[in-house]
Amino acid sequence: MSPIPGSGLAKGLAVTLRTMTRRTVTAQYPDVLPELPPRTRGVIGLFEENCTVCMLCARECPDWCIYIDSHKETVPPAAPGGRERSRNVLDRFAIDFSLCMYCGICIEVCPFDALFWSPEFEYAETDIHELTHERDKLREWMWTVPAPPALDPGAEEPKELAAARKTADKLEAARAAEAARAAEAAQAAKEADAADAADAADAADPSPGERRTEDGGTA
Repeated sequence: MSPIPGSGLAKGLAVTLRTMTRRTVTAQYPDVLPELPPRTRGVIGLFEENCTVCMLCARECPDWCIYIDSHKETVPPAAPGGRERSRNVLDRFAIDFSLCMYCGICIEVCPFDALFWSPEFEYAETDIHELTHERDKLREWMWTVPAPPALDPGAEEPKELAAARKTADKLEAARAAEAARAAEAAQAAKEADAADAADAADAADPSPGERRTEDGGTA
């Protein structure tokens, strides 16, 4: 069945009429900030403590707009006789938002949860060169990242939380053991000092049966 001539025009006019009857709402920006969805892709925040300088984000970025510099430091062994380790220390982490296309690949590939989406959007500049933001600015945006949605009460505990709790328990047990050893050492030292003091007192003041007479004998 062929469409009725002019039906498309009628549908378009119907949409226009419905729109005309609605009340116009003006957003009072910037006096009133818009309520953005939680997953809004505004800017990228950096949680520097989680970054291991693995370079995955910079390598996977299709626009090559992430700049990372680092150096290596030697970490002393954790226990006597252990080997020294080397670790990467972050010197620079910058994102050029004049090149970024907000694809989110860098956030998805980060294995250590160092990058997050922030709904912040007020970062316009008059100079395009000022759209390259360094790690200090990225860290400021990190505190505008909304909290993740709550987990299902019946869901398993995330493995990251379990690993963190296990590590914290190990550290707490190590501190408790160290405190117990220190207390035992202090108690032993106190008892040794008391014994030495008693021996010194006995040597300085011998018993009456051991006092020597003037002719060299004992009384």
